[in-house]
Amino acid sequence: MAKLLILLLLLALCNLSKSDDVKIYVDCGSVLGNTDAYGNIWQGDLLLTQDGVSQTVQSSNADSDPILDTLRVFTTGIKNCYYFTVNNGERVFVRASFNYGNYDQKSSPPTFDLMFDGNFWTTVETSNDEVVTYELTYVVRSDVISVCVGQTEKDQFPFISALSVHSMDSDVYRSADSSYALLLQSRVAYGADAVIRSATDYDRIWTPAVLGNGIINFTDLSLDFKVDSPPLEVLQNAITTESTSDRLILASGFPSNGASVYISMYFSEPTEVTKKRSFLFTVDNQEDSSSSIVPPYNDVDHQTATVDVSANTTLSLVATTGSELPPLINAMELFYLSKDKLTNGTDADDVGALASLLKAIGAAPDYSDPCLPASFAWGWLECSDDATPRVTALYLDSSGLTGLLPDLSAMTGLKTIDAHNNSFTGVIPDYLGTLPNLKELNLADNLLTGSIPTSISKNKNIKLNVTGNSGLCTSGKCDDATTTTTPSTPGFPTIEGYSPSTGKKKNKKTPVILGTTIPSGLLASAIISFLAWVRHKRKKTSVASTDHAASGYLTVSWYHHCINVQNVALTRQYSLHPILSNLF
Repeated sequence: MAKLLILLLLLALCNLSKSDDVKIYVDCGSVLGNTDAYGNIWQGDLLLTQDGVSQTVQSSNADSDPILDTLRVFTTGIKNCYYFTVNNGERVFVRASFNYGNYDQKSSPPTFDLMFDGNFWTTVETSNDEVVTYELTYVVRSDVISVCVGQTEKDQFPFISALSVHSMDSDVYRSADSSYALLLQSRVAYGADAVIRSATDYDRIWTPAVLGNGIINFTDLSLDFKVDSPPLEVLQNAITTESTSDRLILASGFPSNGASVYISMYFSEPTEVTKKRSFLFTVDNQEDSSSSIVPPYNDVDHQTATVDVSANTTLSLVATTGSELPPLINAMELFYLSKDKLTNGTDADDVGALASLLKAIGAAPDYSDPCLPASFAWGWLECSDDATPRVTALYLDSSGLTGLLPDLSAMTGLKTIDAHNNSFTGVIPDYLGTLPNLKELNLADNLLTGSIPTSISKNKNIKLNVTGNSGLCTSGKCDDATTTTTPSTPGFPTIEGYSPSTGKKKNKKTPVILGTTIPSGLLASAIISFLAWVRHKRKKTSVASTDHAASGYLTVSWYHHCINVQNVALTRQYSLHPILSNLF
């Protein structure tokens, strides 16, 4: 009955139309979600992640958003992720917020790593009494993106309080190198006296600037002209200096080890002027007379630059010779470029094969990158350190797996396959002997039958272990008859004792098998979501009864290689993800 209810939910969602733009707000740790002061509707997170425990903060800043009063903490796993469907090739805006709020009553805010799509984002350093927020924007390389946290310190458990994901128009930050992510350092509305935030502006948060000596701010709220970005409220305010001889300093104090920054600046005359205003954007006061800026009235001039900076670098605006008025600026965004180029992820053939492997053994899908970041690779495999990693070792030993050996023929980078001490049946596949890099094949202590393929027995490069398979002929005088067995669908192994810091599997005594039962919390959330959808639509749904025998999980393959198109379309409408299929 429980599975039938969730099937009804999926059938209802399948009838929804596709929404091209992604606009997702996730209230982590909440069941029903909430609505914030800006009218944004936040959903609970039970259908967006498989792991973690919901918690409520014990202390909250009076000015903090109620959305941040709950969180999801992850006490198991080397990395834990949220997954979202997007449009491959589009630019997305992602914000992650963390409010410790002494939820565990230990007054010990944790430190941990934040990742996206197999890329390192930042190290999160949470606070006892402050909300920590990180934002980035980048061009995605798949139709599924992930936001993950990973434990880096013993007994310091990662958590997330809130997540938001937005599609962005193609012309936003179009001059930035799409090979890199833009990591927000500051977003300033000069001259404003309060935070400016609009749902039509991708929910970007423009904060007022702290003005120094010699800085003048002015505002003209009567301005009213069409502008797509940023909001008009940002352009109704500006700051300037007292004299044309004064520089207007925008940023300094960059890291001593150097970095590349992307700066996006907005200029508009808040009042109609009769005198000439012309100025330059300078790096360490090095002027470029060919790029003078003349702010328009009732319009906006948008300027961008990518600059290599160091500890001594200063970015500023300087009046040109002959300018009658000093420089001004309305708003600015400053981003660091990610240290490394965005990864394309683990080799596509390996990704597809791993998805098939998970499906073949009846495990729930895992949408995180198996090899990246390297310190958070899946615990039951090893990878090369190439720019596009290959999976080089699989450790499936002592994991309670049954059925036929899965097809790993596409994983040509494999050097080690260790599947001993399971209950695999049937014959040894011939393709194993043709894997070009395979050096070790351990199939001991299974239920294999037939003979050893000549591709393996004659391959001097492979160290083979098939002891403990009583039905396997190793004498060379074997009956050609083979036995095939229909594979069952056990859970997939997690490797106990895996060390995230090394990416290596440590010795273990007892394997840990993921259960194949439906978590009660996920089931309850799915039923609640289904009933809410029915009430929202005010339609009655009639579904013919079926005598459907469920046999394990309905799975969705990993990444865009195998993802079901219909699921991608239906989940965008309600900001759900194909991870919903893990409920089966």
